[in-house]
Amino acid sequence: MEWKKLIKYLYPPLWSIILLVPICTAALVYTFIGGYETHPVAYLTYVLSFYTLTAVVMRCIKVVPKHYRAAKEKVYDNPIGNRYFTDHKFKTHVTLYRNLAVNILYVGINIVSGFLYNTAWFFVLAFYYTILAVMRFLLVRFVNHVGIGENRLKELRHSRLCGYILLTINLALSGAVLMILYQNKGYEYHGILIYVMAAYTFYITTVAIVNLVKYRKLGSPVMSMTKIISMAAALVSMLSLETAMFSEFGKDMTTENRQIFIMLTGAGVSIIIVAMSVYSIVKNSKEIKQIMENDTYGE
Repeated sequence: MEWKKLIKYLYPPLWSIILLVPICTAALVYTFIGGYETHPVAYLTYVLSFYTLTAVVMRCIKVVPKHYRAAKEKVYDNPIGNRYFTDHKFKTHVTLYRNLAVNILYVGINIVSGFLYNTAWFFVLAFYYTILAVMRFLLVRFVNHVGIGENRLKELRHSRLCGYILLTINLALSGAVLMILYQNKGYEYHGILIYVMAAYTFYITTVAIVNLVKYRKLGSPVMSMTKIISMAAALVSMLSLETAMFSEFGKDMTTENRQIFIMLTGAGVSIIIVAMSVYSIVKNSKEIKQIMENDTYGE
């Protein structure tokens, strides 16, 4: 019974949570900005903030799943939404268009930034996003003209071509790593933005890994290649996040140690991208050869 009473305190009325959140936020900001971290009153603020955070999390655990299920049902009731989540070919087509648009936008932003700030850093990033855009454009063009699963030989050849192009991403990656090491370039996210970017980066990396395994089982070279490209982009995002983390939290770290970590991460990302590219090229080439031989013998 005592436990049940204690648990009730974790579910206070909604109005009290709405009231506590801004109060605790303001109190924490005042405490840290004013340098009162060790003041006796600050510990009361910490306790109240911890309780408020716990209450918010507990309410989310209770409420969010219900809203998620309701939203999911509405999406599946919609013909387009249902097709997007159940038809892998259609989802791949839509995702390719979306990612291509984002890549083209990033290319434009970085080129403009390169001229405005007169630095090669943004041109290196523009080159990187251009490579991604080229591969995705080739896949979009193939899907529009041929379609996934319609011509196995052409699908294999397009996938292999993207594998070759993916190898060139290491040029942009090497240039970025060198500029990070010797010109102190990189990303900077201040305040809460760095936590948001960290959560987003880990999310897209996790999704990329899951999709890489999931879509590989479907046996479509084009769909597999789209996920390999997404995986490569996610890995480079992890490298970018590392530079931002060092910039924000690694001020006490020596330059030598920072360079070692960046070199190791850059080398690891490069090796994984090369391995995925080579594996795709070899696998597709082997199947292309088998198809060509079968056609020759069939004649």
